[in-house]
Amino acid sequence: MGHSDPVINVEARQNFWMPFSPNKEFKAEPRMFVRGEGMYLYKPNGDKVIDASAGLFCVAAGHCRPEIAQAVFEQLSTLDYTMPFTRAHPKAFELAEQIASYTPADLNRIFFCCSGSESVDSAMKIALAYHRVRGQGHRQLFVSRERAYHGVNMGGVALSGMVNNRRAFGPGMAGVYHMRHTALPENKFVRGQPEKGAELAEDLLRICNLVGGENIAAVFVEPAAGSFGCLPPPQGYLNRLREICDQQGILLVFDEVITGWGRMGAAFGAQKFGVNPDILTMAKAVTNASQPLGAVAVRQDVYDTITNSGPEKGIEFFHGYTYSAHPASCAAGLAMMDIFRKEQLIERAAAMSDYFLDGIFSLKDIPGLVDIRGVGMMAAIELAPGATPGARGHEAQKALYDANLNLKATGDSIIFGPPFIAEKHHIDEIINKTRSVLTAMSKK
Repeated sequence: MGHSDPVINVEARQNFWMPFSPNKEFKAEPRMFVRGEGMYLYKPNGDKVIDASAGLFCVAAGHCRPEIAQAVFEQLSTLDYTMPFTRAHPKAFELAEQIASYTPADLNRIFFCCSGSESVDSAMKIALAYHRVRGQGHRQLFVSRERAYHGVNMGGVALSGMVNNRRAFGPGMAGVYHMRHTALPENKFVRGQPEKGAELAEDLLRICNLVGGENIAAVFVEPAAGSFGCLPPPQGYLNRLREICDQQGILLVFDEVITGWGRMGAAFGAQKFGVNPDILTMAKAVTNASQPLGAVAVRQDVYDTITNSGPEKGIEFFHGYTYSAHPASCAAGLAMMDIFRKEQLIERAAAMSDYFLDGIFSLKDIPGLVDIRGVGMMAAIELAPGATPGARGHEAQKALYDANLNLKATGDSIIFGPPFIAEKHHIDEIINKTRSVLTAMSKK
C-alpha cells in the first residue's frame, strides 16, 4: 500500500498513538476522514459528512480554503522558518497588528505561541512576571472554575476543572483554587445567559478571604465554558468577577480559545458579554485551523511594565517557543484575517445565531435529554447518563458519524459549533440528522 493511498488498514498500522481517543476501540472500528471542503468532510467510501462542530470549533471559514493554502504555499516557498528569538519576519508584525484590531479595549500587545494550551501557560507566566516586576512576587496563586478546560499543558491541567484530566495526572501544579461552575439545576433548558447564578462569582471573594487576595496572580475563566458542554455565563457573573479582580489587584484572564473569533456572535466573548479582561488567550479559528497558532493578547500597560523593567539591551521576558510566530502560521493567519473582513464571517455568525439556536432548542421534545444550552453559534445537548458516565455521549457521537454528521462529545454532552459559512439548509441538515439519531437512541 503506497503513501498516497487515502484508505489504510488501521488494525495493521499500530504505531500512531491517538490523542484523547479510545485507541483500542478506534483501531478495531475506525471512523476516518480523507478530504474536506466547505461545510463537509468526506469518508474513505466517499460519503460526505456535515461538520457540525467546525472540527474542534476552529474551522470557522469552512474546510480547505484555497486562499489560505496558497498563502501558506507561497510563504513556505519564500521563507520557511526563522528562529523567533532575537530574529523575526514581517508577517509576525502584520498579523499582530491585525489581531489587535479585533481584540477589546487596550489588549493590543500580541504574544504568539503554537496552540491554545500554550497560550494559557504563556498567560500564566505573563501574570507572574507582571506582578514580580511590580514588587508583588508573592502573588503566586491562581483561581479557575470547576467544569473548565484550559488545555493540556501542566499549568492548564491545574487550572482545568475536568475530573478525568486531573485524575490521570494529578493536580498539575500547586496553588490553584477552583470556584464552582455555573450549571445550576434551575438553569436547565435556558437559552443564552441564565438569569440565575451571578452570585456564584462571590466564590472568588471567598477564596480571596481564605488565601489573601494579595497572593492571587490571576483568575482564568472561559467567557462561556466550551469543551465541557457550552455553559453560558449567568447575567452579571463576569461583571462581578471583574469588580472583585479590580478590588483585589488580580489580573482577569479570559480563555477565548473557543469563544474567540466570532463563536459568540462577536469578535470575542469579552465584547459579547461587555466585560474586558486584562489578558486574553486565543487559537483555533485564528488560522481556520489550517496551521498551528495560538496567541495571548495583553493589555498594553501589562506589556509596558514587563518590558520597561528589563535591561536596556537584554531579554525582558524569558519565555517562547521554537515555533512562535512561525512564518507559515502567520501567513495562514493573515489569509484568515482577509476572509474575516471580506466575507464578514463574524457578522454572519451573529446573524445565523438565532436560527441555529431555534433549531437546537427544537430538539427539546426528544426523550432522554436532560438539558440544552446555547449562546451565539455554540450549543450543547446533554443526554441522560447510562450505566457509565460518558457512555451515552460516546455512543451518540459514533451514531451521528454513521449518519454522516460530525461533532464533539464531552461526557454525555454533544456539542455543536458549525462553521460560520453555514446557511439555513446546513443548519436544517444538522438538526434533522441529530433528531433522527437521538430519537432512535431513546428507543433502545
